[in-house]
Amino acid sequence: MINIQHISKDFGKFKVLKDITLSLDGGECVALIGPNGSGKTTLIKSILGMVVPNAGIIQFEGQNIQHKYTYRNEIGYMPQVGQYPENMTIGQVFDMMKDIRKMPDSQLDYELYNSFDLPALLGKRMGTLSGGTRQKVSACLAFMFNPKALILDEPTAGLDPLSSEILKAKIQKEMKQNKLIIISSHVLSDLDDLVSQIIYLQDGKLIFHKSLNQLKQDTGTDKLSKAIAKVMAVPDHKI
Repeated sequence: MINIQHISKDFGKFKVLKDITLSLDGGECVALIGPNGSGKTTLIKSILGMVVPNAGIIQFEGQNIQHKYTYRNEIGYMPQVGQYPENMTIGQVFDMMKDIRKMPDSQLDYELYNSFDLPALLGKRMGTLSGGTRQKVSACLAFMFNPKALILDEPTAGLDPLSSEILKAKIQKEMKQNKLIIISSHVLSDLDDLVSQIIYLQDGKLIFHKSLNQLKQDTGTDKLSKAIAKVMAVPDHKI
């Protein structure tokens, strides 16, 4: 579904991504992991077309995304911090996005919208919302338009335990629908029951891309957090 071939990105003299090659398919939930400054955000923005690599190619369903924009309709994006007009209500934000996307209402996915009880909050202005409620809005918008791929940046940040479990269940359900889910998160305990593959970046380099089961086997651990801690303790992270 997403094929990344030898992409690199420099910001001035700072090399943010260094010859990254990845192949990501539907039906997988992929954790994008790495310390701050490893290049995770730049990689996400490159896939979304918000950053143009200096070299390399990114393909979505076999088509080069360069100078294209319609492919973005097939990607649901949940940012770490959603930026919305502060004076708009939740209802107005949803109406605005539905007007932009112009997808028939019968094709929209309202499961999270209803599970999070957002219909009762439509009159609240975005500027008055707690961080958790803002996260719920972002999650609903990411899933609502039935994308083929989802990129979720710190998706459970600020969510209460019940809402976090609701979102996790939705992620698992969408993965079974052969959708590609990419999750970037520092909360590794949230990922054990979700992800099937791990991508680890360090200083702009791809250190490894392997299945969660293989990573646990290679590190002799039973938890993702323990596996990553063991990887980071090894020189050059070679496991």
